Amino acid sequence: MLIHPTIDKLQQLRLTGMVSALTQQSQSADIEDMRFEDRLGLIVDQEMAYRESRQLATRLRRAKLKEQASPENIDFRSARGLDRMLFQTLLGGQWIKRHQNILITGSTGAGKTYVACALVHQACRDGHTAQYYRLPRLMNDLSMAKAVGRYAKMLDQIAKVNILILDDWGFAEFEDATRRDLLEIFDDRHNKSSTIVTSQLPVEKWHHALGDATIADAILDRLVHNAHRINLIGDSMRQKMSSIDKITKKQDKTSQEKEI
Repeated sequence: MLIHPTIDKLQQLRLTGMVSALTQQSQSADIEDMRFEDRLGLIVDQEMAYRESRQLATRLRRAKLKEQASPENIDFRSARGLDRMLFQTLLGGQWIKRHQNILITGSTGAGKTYVACALVHQACRDGHTAQYYRLPRLMNDLSMAKAVGRYAKMLDQIAKVNILILDDWGFAEFEDATRRDLLEIFDDRHNKSSTIVTSQLPVEKWHHALGDATIADAILDRLVHNAHRINLIGDSMRQKMSSIDKITKKQDKTSQEKEI
């Protein structure tokens, strides 16, 4: 039986996974020994896997994560205060279903952004949508949106995302417009979706940093009271990785010289 017409029809239907599976089966000498139902099951499984892979790629692309991080690459050997049990619990995703937040604090280079992106990467695998912003850039984008009449639309887009990452909280001084924009964002998302915030400032200093006591109370009430906290300590992970790279390059150079 010629399978080329069938493959052409599957391509027209955009069943790319099935095309790949059927092509592989046609090249297997032992495939005739399998029952039709088993062969069909394998074809359908490959189509499902292909679609899930495409959907994950789309979610990750739209999330625009700063770090290409994954849970498998998290280093628990460094003494930086990352609780393995808490991290594994968060990977389970119940915090997303319960519309809870995560606050990650620590010094520069401690790995706050990487941990946040790893958690969101897992969430994207589980079918959730996400969006990454550096807070200063988000505030600038919202200001531009106001100028061109897209402010309400942008707030609506942010509200619909399952997980919002706000990186570098408190990196710049909070202006009045920033405080009010943040209140709008957290009010829209409160008890409906989840937010991850990373900051060099301890959570206890956020109220003072926000500047306006009334608005600060409103923002932190929506952000902090139902949040999991991760406080990273220790030396800069960037410096450690840079030192490791230098040592590795030096070892490689020495090895090459010996071979010569």
